Amino acid sequence: MPSPALFQPLKIRNLELRNRIVIAPMCQYSAEDGCMTDWHVIHLGHLALSGAALLTIEATAVLPEGRITYADVGLWNETTEASLGRTLDSVRRWSDIPIMIQLSHAGRKASTEVPWKGGAQLPVGDPHGWLAEAPTALAATASKIAPMALDHQGLRRIGDAFAAAAVRAGRLGLDGIQVHAAHGYLLHQFLSPLSNRRDDAYGGSLENRMRFPLEVFDKVRSAFPADRAVTARVSATDWVYGGWDLPQTLEFAKALEERGCNAIHISTGGLDPHQAIPMGPSYQVPFARAVKSAVKIPVVAVGLITDPEQAEAIVATGDADLVALARGLLFDPRWPWRAAAELGAKVRAPEQYLRCEPRRFRGLFGAG
Repeated sequence: MPSPALFQPLKIRNLELRNRIVIAPMCQYSAEDGCMTDWHVIHLGHLALSGAALLTIEATAVLPEGRITYADVGLWNETTEASLGRTLDSVRRWSDIPIMIQLSHAGRKASTEVPWKGGAQLPVGDPHGWLAEAPTALAATASKIAPMALDHQGLRRIGDAFAAAAVRAGRLGLDGIQVHAAHGYLLHQFLSPLSNRRDDAYGGSLENRMRFPLEVFDKVRSAFPADRAVTARVSATDWVYGGWDLPQTLEFAKALEERGCNAIHISTGGLDPHQAIPMGPSYQVPFARAVKSAVKIPVVAVGLITDPEQAEAIVATGDADLVALARGLLFDPRWPWRAAAELGAKVRAPEQYLRCEPRRFRGLFGAG
């Protein structure tokens, strides 16, 4: 029998993907001064053995003030680069899964407490707080602290920081970069008219609001080795009337494709607390389907994709080229194994785990 669509290989520039299951970036809020810790070795190590085709490192700040929290991972100097390198060396010793990194700047969503301590925004006077930066001096809610509006010098500084982080990622041998333009962080803040109220060349029209995110993408693409993949993650809608929406996303996706973007990961929301999200299985897949109809590059779908048959249908029907899992893989770190078993496919497993193959799924641990 032919292999299920979910387990067909796919090549994206340099990325040789064994199947269509990718691990979405997941913030761990466990770094120290931007440096990865032993937790990241454990976390990334077990995900690297999952059987998925691609592992994406969590949102990694290009500047200290671009962190969501004081415990975020960074890639802004030699020290943070070295700590990330040590983690990669440990993971790569036991897994050959391709690894990419998500580069990010939190913008007005920066300077917050870690989620399990409430996640509140921290003021400048707090030991762990600082003044956030954004397109406009507009807080997300009345209870938040207004950020500082970025001037043109600030935009150059941040754009150059993205490029410098891309150079460091290249030195570390990372297989790809994902530029984070989703979930209400800085690049998304420039895109959305809800958060971007500028009256210069970076605000107002759709062309102007896309300008800075596209400049950042261009800088990352130029700074990263040409033979390796650069992708983007986008929120397709703010889920708020008058905000960023699907028609604008389609224009942004086409502009990214023209600039050499190798794949686009479609999520939604995260910018405005008034968002009204109709949560349910595959609730974001229609947005991925729409983007896929507008571009020729691979499209990744994400969001409450939990069942193997559900994931298979998304890929087999052409709604998306790949599916991404995040929290579902934290709960079930061998989800790709289970999917292969249920769908009649093969998946790779570490030699140390081969003897756990269930008798009823003999042949599961093949060359998947």
